[in-house]
Amino acid sequence: MDDAPEVAVLRLGHRPGRDDRMTTHVALTARALGADRVVLPENASDAADTARSVTGRFGGPFAVEQRQPRSVLRGWTGRVVHLTMYGEPVQAVEDAVRAARRDHPLLAVVGAEKVPFDVYEGADWNVAVTNQPHSEVAGLAVFLDRLFEGRELDARWPDADRRVVPQATGKRVVDAEEHGGDG
Repeated sequence: MDDAPEVAVLRLGHRPGRDDRMTTHVALTARALGADRVVLPENASDAADTARSVTGRFGGPFAVEQRQPRSVLRGWTGRVVHLTMYGEPVQAVEDAVRAARRDHPLLAVVGAEKVPFDVYEGADWNVAVTNQPHSEVAGLAVFLDRLFEGRELDARWPDADRRVVPQATGKRVVDAEEHGGDG
């Protein structure tokens, strides 16, 4: 989306059967709102397949990986933002996060089950979009929108096979021939 170092999203956990839809939505939200890639747990194959399929149809670039989440955290060489309702308000730290991203890759971590305390301790920022219970998908969406200052909303998607045409009512999706493949 821009020339700054990458923004990756890490889904910290995944409970098969319980988290399938939520993990899928984490991946799709990461893609739609400007992240460069998502890293999902190894047991989230359906969510990974869905995110890859959407990227294939609606364009990229966007990478989907499956790895052991704790190894990603241990090996991350950039800055880490842990999204949690227990963190500092996003509006209080967004400028500092944005400034740090100019020079460092950024990993946004979203949990599933209870997040171990060492994740809180190891993060550069523990960030909340509100200190009320809410969805990790909502937290990720608000965070990415704040990080990119709304620019992600106008993104173009190269190599798209299809594109949604915005309209006041109804649904319209056109294929590559109708929109020239420019996303």
